[in-house]
Parts: sequence; structure tokens; C-alpha cells
Amino acid sequence: MTMTTNTNQNLQYLYPTETNLAHNILQQLFKQYENAFTIKLWDNSSVEIGHGVPAFKLSILNPGLLYDLILIHDPVRLAEAYFDGEIEVEGDFNVAMGLRYYFENLQLPLKEKLSLALRALTITKFKLLRSKLINKSINFQRQNGKESIAFHYDISNEFYQIWLDQKMLYSCAYFETPDQSLDQAQTNKLNHICRKLRLRPGESLLDVGCGWGALACFAAKYYGVTAYGITLSQNQYEYANEEIRRQGLEGQVVIELRDYRELSNSKKYDKISSIGMFEHVGLKNLPEYFSTIHGLLKPGGLFLNHGITSDEPGWDHSVSTRFINRHIFPDGELDTISNVQGLMEDAKFEIFDVEGLRPHYALTLRHWISRLESRSQEVIRAVGERTYRIWRLYMTGSALQFELGSTGIYQILAVRKETGLPHIPLTRQDLYSK
Repeated sequence: MTMTTNTNQNLQYLYPTETNLAHNILQQLFKQYENAFTIKLWDNSSVEIGHGVPAFKLSILNPGLLYDLILIHDPVRLAEAYFDGEIEVEGDFNVAMGLRYYFENLQLPLKEKLSLALRALTITKFKLLRSKLINKSINFQRQNGKESIAFHYDISNEFYQIWLDQKMLYSCAYFETPDQSLDQAQTNKLNHICRKLRLRPGESLLDVGCGWGALACFAAKYYGVTAYGITLSQNQYEYANEEIRRQGLEGQVVIELRDYRELSNSKKYDKISSIGMFEHVGLKNLPEYFSTIHGLLKPGGLFLNHGITSDEPGWDHSVSTRFINRHIFPDGELDTISNVQGLMEDAKFEIFDVEGLRPHYALTLRHWISRLESRSQEVIRAVGERTYRIWRLYMTGSALQFELGSTGIYQILAVRKETGLPHIPLTRQDLYSK
């Protein structure tokens, strides 16, 4: 009992010094930060950063985070601190996301970095006597296709139903006007894809990575095709087959739990779509992916590849790639649109149309974020607060990247060559006529 009393007395004696030390560290750490925000510490004291009206408040609940930010200033560590409740964010979440770029570009002289780190360790040393620090590490190992898809898509169907549109489309919508509803924009997207593929009654459509079955069911119901979809997600497979039964499309739509590499090219399709799937393939597998699609398509058949691209070639080790592969898309990789087109041409496709949809995905993500945030308590009940925080940060960061132009998305329409001219209209007029 005597030892505990002495320890508490010592801590109370050190506490003001500790607080002032933390304030000094934070002011030095953020001296180059241009915007204004407030930092609230674990002892309820506050530090004002920058000049002007604070755009947000960052509450630091784990003093050990100071040491990490000084020594390694890794934005992924900051993101994980948010996931684990070591920090809280109130106010403008978009502006707060700018901390990622600040720490990504922060250059501290070695002497200053060591000095700040030693002082932060002093704070952590005393605070450890009073609080248990959260120390979660996440070890990422590359997985195979099915495990990677399950990691992302098999969170729960209820989770996705909360913030997606009524048709459960988890890909870029197609807006005719900025104020159009998400449900209408997603219906626009389905029509746009079907028209680009020039679907006709009686044709066969293969949808690679069919999600919850929306495109396959829509194409069968409104364009009269026989649709076959494949997915690696158990949840999507079960939901899609329920949807087929609900819409009375048995015999016209078939959804299977299957990898695209398991498809036999003895069966040829008139048209093939791949919507938001090839991002999961991996760069080294793209030649096989496009070659496989080519082999499944009838001569003269059309292939629509709809997917996200990067403004940098390859998939280098960076803040974004580490975050995405660790928390969102294991094995996911992006490349530039020019490299993707080159790989398609290597697979003997002839490219006929390329459409950039970057503004559309920025709008789509803003709708998703709004829905996610407005129904946050439902999301947390369904999947837990950590998953909610991961997805809130992930989608906000993605929206900013699409708005800034560092990430893109394209629909590429290609044909498997045959002798003579392709059976495609000479203009795009048919895509937009009602």
C-alpha cells in the first residue's frame, strides 16, 4: 500500500512536466503543418496547431503513439491507431485525412528526431504506470485468390446492404448529373454496360467476378440474354442465387462459386464482362487473365473490362499499397491504363473504346461514405467498430485520390478479332438513345 501511494505521489508531481513536454513535442512535430486543428491529449489538455479556425480535433489516447509518429512517422501507423481507438477524430474527416500526406512527406533532421523520440519515451515510461497501451500488430502474408476475396467480400452481406444501393452494386456508378441518386446512377451503369456490349436476346453473357449477381440478372431480365456469373465469395454466391430465385430467372441465369482459371474454353460466350474484378488478379497474373478471357470469347465477341488504375506503373511499396493490401485488398494490385491496354493487346484483343469514369467514382464513393456514416450504429452492430473505422477511412481516402487524380477507373471495350470488320456500330449514338 505504501509503494502505491508513493508511486501516485510521484506521478502527480511529474504530471505537469509531462504535459508541457507533450505539448512541446507536438508543436515541433507539426510546425510545418499548414492547416489548423486541435490536439486533445490523454490528460484532457489541448494543443492548437496552425493558425485560423481548427478544422478538426484529434484526440490522442495512447501516449506511445507520439514515439511512433516521431521515429517512423508512418501514416499507416496513424490509420491503425484510429482503427484501434488510440486516437479519435471529430470535425472535418476529409481535412484530417491530409495528415497522411503530411507524415508521408515529413523530413526531420536526425538530431531533432532522436531528441523528440527520447522525450516521447520519457512520457511513455511514466504513462505506462497508469495505462495499458494498445499494441496490435498486423502481419500480412499474401494469400490465394479465394482467401483474398473472402477477406474483402465475406465480411457480411448485411454490412454491404447497409450502404450500397438496392441492387447491391459495389462498383463505380454512372451519373448523368451530379445530383442524381445512387440507385438511379447504378441502374444507368448497368444499362451502359449492356449497351456497350450490344447485348441481344438469345446471346450468352459471361460475367467474371459477378458480385451479388446484379448485372447477370439485369442483363437477362431486360436484354434477354442467358447469363453465367462466377464469384469466389461464398456470401455473394448465396445472395446471388437467392436473387435469381426471387426474380424468377432460374434457367436464364446461373451463378457458380468458381475461379476464372477453372473455366473450360470448350464453352464460348458471345459477350464477356468483368466489372471491378481485375484489380484482384495481381499484375503478374494479368497476361493469363486476359488470355483466358480471350479463349472464352467467340470470334467477333465483345469483352468489357471495367477496373481501377493507378497513375504510376506497377505496384510499388508505398503508404497506399501497404494500407490497401494489409487492411482491404490482400493481393490487390493496380497499374496504369496504358499498361493494361498493352497487356490486352498482347492477348490478341483489339481495343475499340476506352472511357474514363474517374468523376463518377468520386461521386459514388461520396454516396457510400454518406450512407456509411449516417448509419454508423447499424454498421457497428453488424461488424464492429474497428471494421466501421477501417472502411470509413478507406473510402474517404479513396474518394480523395479519385478527386485528386492519383487513381483512375476505365471501361475498356475490346473485341476478339475475326476476319473482316467487327459488328459494332460506327458511332456511339446507340449508347445514349433511350
